[in-house]
Amino acid sequence: MLHAGRVGAPHGLGGAFRVSQPNTALLRAAETVLVDGISRRVTGRSGHESRVILHLEGCDDRDAALALRGHDVLVARELAPPLGADEWWAEDLEGLTVKDGERAVGTVRRLLALPSCEVLEVSRNDPEDGTRPLPLLVPLVGDAVRDVDLDAGVVDVDLDFLGEA
Repeated sequence: MLHAGRVGAPHGLGGAFRVSQPNTALLRAAETVLVDGISRRVTGRSGHESRVILHLEGCDDRDAALALRGHDVLVARELAPPLGADEWWAEDLEGLTVKDGERAVGTVRRLLALPSCEVLEVSRNDPEDGTRPLPLLVPLVGDAVRDVDLDAGVVDVDLDFLGEA
């Protein structure tokens, strides 16, 4: 399953709700979504790219929409549109090992969408002195990320570019 957003505030009285953090490509492709462990048919879409509003089968009033608030909206991977070159689903990047050449850096914790670009939040390897270093934020730009190899489970980054060498 792929994360397509989160149930936000109800929209009106009929059970529709806003989707926060929407992945509009996934939401456009989905005829059904998984919310709170239940597969639900999408019966209505409105709004626009950044303010998606959904109506789901079985969510027929404002109270039902409120009950779902905060739950993830998931879409089956096979319904996802094809990705272009150098595009990945966030779920595929999470947990990958991050290296600078042969030097181990840490593990991708999650993908964050910032206003200027998407970044990988990397949990750094703990140093031998037992301290917990701050996470490393790696922008998904060519100068910072040399390569992403999903099969090998590795993201190769340039720590010099990131000012971390």
